[in-house]
Amino acid sequence: MGSLQLDDFVAGWVGGAAAVIVGHPLDTVKTRLQAGQGYGTTFNCVLTVYKNESITGFFKGMSFPLVSIAIYNSVVFGVFSNIQRLISQYRYANPNHPPALADLALASMATGAVSVGIGGPVDLVKIRLQMQTQTFLAANLGLKQRTTGFSVQTAYRGPVHCVGSILRQEGLAGLYRGSSAMILRDIPGYCLYFIPYTFLCGWITPEGCHSPSPFSVWMAGGIAGAISWGTATPMDVVKSRLQADGVYLNKYRGVIDCISQSYHNEGLKVFFRGFTVNAVRGFPMSAAMFLGYELSLRALREQAEANP
Repeated sequence: MGSLQLDDFVAGWVGGAAAVIVGHPLDTVKTRLQAGQGYGTTFNCVLTVYKNESITGFFKGMSFPLVSIAIYNSVVFGVFSNIQRLISQYRYANPNHPPALADLALASMATGAVSVGIGGPVDLVKIRLQMQTQTFLAANLGLKQRTTGFSVQTAYRGPVHCVGSILRQEGLAGLYRGSSAMILRDIPGYCLYFIPYTFLCGWITPEGCHSPSPFSVWMAGGIAGAISWGTATPMDVVKSRLQADGVYLNKYRGVIDCISQSYHNEGLKVFFRGFTVNAVRGFPMSAAMFLGYELSLRALREQAEANP
């Protein structure tokens, strides 16, 4: 039992790394749309990033999440799987008993709450690095974006410098800026992530099969990701704005103030900014994540059985 618990964390790390590689370019577009200004539509945002920063602009800040988000997903999958088994052991005296809807919901909510401890700082640093653009800096400093010769020194030289700067200027609490919004996003978000995946995977898998096929995992994971990320967009906008805030100016005093200012200045539609990117990005990213997780977990367990 102890070995299988560790396997979930290892497999989650593999799945997380696969998801970052697949999803980071669209994640950059999503962040720019939600926290930046002047991009307009998704298509225009893609063109603007490519025109001003070339293809490397889509991979800005990727080195940090490639390591940290992989660890974050390791925690997410490890916590979810172990809590689910703990619930099954308590309710049915069998850790491998198929979970009921209430079991999945409880495990998902607990995972969403626990994951913020690691996910908050990871997302904060990623977003701060992604938002280091002339357009964003000009908008936040009240300058005209087309001013000739406009140049602003970026705040961070890399992820390590970013973490150090935040700790010096804002203290440990600064690394958890936007965590309240993240909790409000992730607790329902993980319910709409793991529950659809579990039921879709069972529905797609033919009767008589003991484990889902790679196609079943890929399809169920992709659909679950699109559902979860699409519905999480409103609070994801608030979280992104809070975390991008604080580099040069502090516009928002908290979640409620961010919602109020955003609605007053840009209307209700602002909370659905990036919805299309979130849903589209959610499919391949989550499909890669679940496929990496399930295949790695299967390989680790087969190896453990072959070498007891």
